[in-house]
Amino acid sequence: MLVPVLCWALFGADERRLALVAEAQRAFDRVDLAPSPQLADASACVQMQAAALAVTLPAGEAALYYRKGYCELAVAAITRAPSRFAEAASELDRSGAAMLAWIARQAQADAQRASDESGQSARQFGGPTGEPVAAQSAGQVWTTPDTCPASCQPFIPAAGLWLGWLALRRGDLEAAAEHFAVRPESGWPALVAGMRAFQAGRYSEAAARYGETLDIWTHGQIASDPPLAWRLGPPADTAQLLAELGGAQILSGDPQTAVATLDKALKTGVPAARTFFLRARAEELSGQSELALADYNLASRTAFANATDLASGEAHLYRGILYYRRKDYARAEDEFSSALNFAIAPALRPDASAWRHLSAVASGFCGASREYLARSLPAVSPFFPKDEARAVAAGCAAGERP
Repeated sequence: MLVPVLCWALFGADERRLALVAEAQRAFDRVDLAPSPQLADASACVQMQAAALAVTLPAGEAALYYRKGYCELAVAAITRAPSRFAEAASELDRSGAAMLAWIARQAQADAQRASDESGQSARQFGGPTGEPVAAQSAGQVWTTPDTCPASCQPFIPAAGLWLGWLALRRGDLEAAAEHFAVRPESGWPALVAGMRAFQAGRYSEAAARYGETLDIWTHGQIASDPPLAWRLGPPADTAQLLAELGGAQILSGDPQTAVATLDKALKTGVPAARTFFLRARAEELSGQSELALADYNLASRTAFANATDLASGEAHLYRGILYYRRKDYARAEDEFSSALNFAIAPALRPDASAWRHLSAVASGFCGASREYLARSLPAVSPFFPKDEARAVAAGCAAGERP
């Protein structure tokens, strides 16, 4: 009698296991087939996969780990919780879905940066005047073979965008453009085109391409229920983009429009020192000298606030410009010297050096300082007032204060 009873018990247990696995599949399908998964469905899916894993046979575990990781990734994409991205990556690793696990770690790193008070500069796709920003890949790029079922296929372009984003932060525009080509409608190809135009001195074209990117990103960010693949793409930093657009508008001869653009940039994200500087330059060119002085001061104070142990060459640079505009040339020269002695981005160093020489020339040191100024001008950024510097040098009497 024991054998029939045991067989019946085993049959009942197997039936319950199959029913649980079937329910887990239905919970996964609700997430997978939804244009934009909802948090309640994604959370329920995670729980159902965990329950099914507790009773499933080893041969079926990989599929359940994948579904659990996928649903966990949907939860993380909605909540932006770094811990949920980490959990998703762990589950996806166990299933063999290396590409999705890699995407999860990229998104986790970005979510962690965004939650940190100093994350604003870390999220930039480029540094001051286009300088590359050091980027961490948040784990090695996946290699084949990879377990990527049908539900994973839509995320292949998202992986390509992350690869492009990492290349962009390294300053490799060619590689970035190649990777971004997987999603031409994402706005990233237009951004790269704008950066290339900016580097070539075609500032009106750069402004147009940045504006195109802004339109795409703004539309995507205001969508109430964006697709999961959009949520898992690289960060579209609108504040940084607006700052770059404002800079291009300044250099294309439209400083008044640039002021309005930079106003939006400062209201969109955590105010950045460089954005205050760009707005000051735009105000200066628009004849708003008092507003410009106030913004140079804000640029310096913001850079100091974001510095480690108040050591910021960028902050000293902006404060030096403030003193120069106040015609306090001696203090300005001291600030520019401090900028060169403290940690300063390599792209800003030529400007700090030229400003230091310009301050000396404006103070009446017309000999060697004027020669140093002339030698420094070819390396400065397009935001340095070259024409003004040449005029000051030309008006300095060669025989005074060598």
